[in-house]
Amino acid sequence: EKEKQKYILKKKRNGKKKKKERKEGIEEGEFIGVGRFERIHAQQQQQQKKRWGVVAGSIHEMAKEKGACQTANTVRVKDKENEEKEIIPLDQDDIALLKLYGSGPYHAPVKELEEFVKTKGEEVNKLAGVKDNELGLAPPVQWDLNSDQEVTRSENFLHVARCSRILNKGQADAKYIVNIRDTAKYVVKLGNRVAPEDIEESMRVGVLLGYSSIHIEIPLPPRIDPSVSMMQVEEKPDVTYNDVGGVKDVIDRIREVVELPITHPEKYTQLGIDPPKGVLLYGPPGTGKTLLAKAVANRTDATFIRVIGSELVQRYIGEGARMIREIFQLARSKKAAIIFFDEVDAVGGARGGGDGDDEIQRTMLEMVNQMDGFDSRGNVKVIMATNRPDTLDPALTRPGRMDRRLEVGLPDLEGRTKILRIHAKSLSCEKTIRFELIARLCPNATGADLRSVCTEAGMFAIRARRKTINEKDFLDAVNKVIKGHHKFSATAKYMVYN
Repeated sequence: EKEKQKYILKKKRNGKKKKKERKEGIEEGEFIGVGRFERIHAQQQQQQKKRWGVVAGSIHEMAKEKGACQTANTVRVKDKENEEKEIIPLDQDDIALLKLYGSGPYHAPVKELEEFVKTKGEEVNKLAGVKDNELGLAPPVQWDLNSDQEVTRSENFLHVARCSRILNKGQADAKYIVNIRDTAKYVVKLGNRVAPEDIEESMRVGVLLGYSSIHIEIPLPPRIDPSVSMMQVEEKPDVTYNDVGGVKDVIDRIREVVELPITHPEKYTQLGIDPPKGVLLYGPPGTGKTLLAKAVANRTDATFIRVIGSELVQRYIGEGARMIREIFQLARSKKAAIIFFDEVDAVGGARGGGDGDDEIQRTMLEMVNQMDGFDSRGNVKVIMATNRPDTLDPALTRPGRMDRRLEVGLPDLEGRTKILRIHAKSLSCEKTIRFELIARLCPNATGADLRSVCTEAGMFAIRARRKTINEKDFLDAVNKVIKGHHKFSATAKYMVYN
């Protein structure tokens, strides 16, 4: 019984002691929970606060020693009680101290190991003879030229040649004469991957020169200057024949020459005649010659090539003639093509007594040869536009080269009214405008002049701060454009033709 009483008293004392310690711990804020994990978490937070307190105290002491608290760079902020406190900026030593605490325990060994690996890598490259250069080549001492030559000899490469003639064409034993530049001529056969229909005379081909056989490997596309390829119009213009007013007769005649031979060639075959191959459009500037060419390009599915005459005037001798050859070569490679020479008088002028430019004459002669020379032109139509037909060379405009000469003259009253209505479609105009009256007030006006009248009428409406154009705006525009600019008009000069 005595032992039992001693055990009970001891247990009560231990319980009171633990309860007292727990109460003191709650009051001191060491930990709140009574569980094991909560006590450990509270202890870790307390240790972290003590550690950061030591770091902040050391930083503050170092800043005080250097007099940083008395510098002019202190920043004043207000705390919750609206009291101003001074924030001390960190200097280099403070930042270094923070980096030291932020780095892990293995920072120094890892840094040392990285330097060791870098040093050993440089030593290995030095012993192997590898140097870092832009070409990525080894030193010349380590080159093995004999092995490289053997590798290049074992690889088969193609030679660019031109097929000059086909022997026994259409038969199973057909052979081809190819001319390799600066080498020789060979009589070869076709490879396994080439069909006889793919090879034609005067065509660029890739020839494989092997030890056992020589044959044509692949057909190559024609070599065209990039500047010539850029002349091909990829996207069709959005101009149609309905957008061209005042030249209805010219539209009908140009469709007979350009569209009908492409869409219905059997009509000419039945009669046994050759369709017209060229059209010359001439007339005053601004009457719609270039607009007609855009409408033709929109209407037909043929390849449309647009050439400006000034682009053919090159700096070096022979460049203009070469471009003409490549333009027609590009056109012949298509199923059907239309070549439009705009401002052709830049290169097609008549030959004089030697006072002209010889290079321009060479370009014009090459154009004449390509249009109706020894080689057939094929299904290639040529359209030329000029303001001065009297300056063109007769050899360029003779029948066979230019079969049709169409004058795009000044529009009549009905044509001027239609042109005004075409340009007024996209404008916000009143419905009561009398376009016939506006057309009567614009005698001898071109399509470009009438377009300028519509634009100027819109400017008058903008100045008056109105959202629609009325008839008075058109009348004011006529007085400004037609009558005011009459002294600058060059129409009278182009009214006379040879």
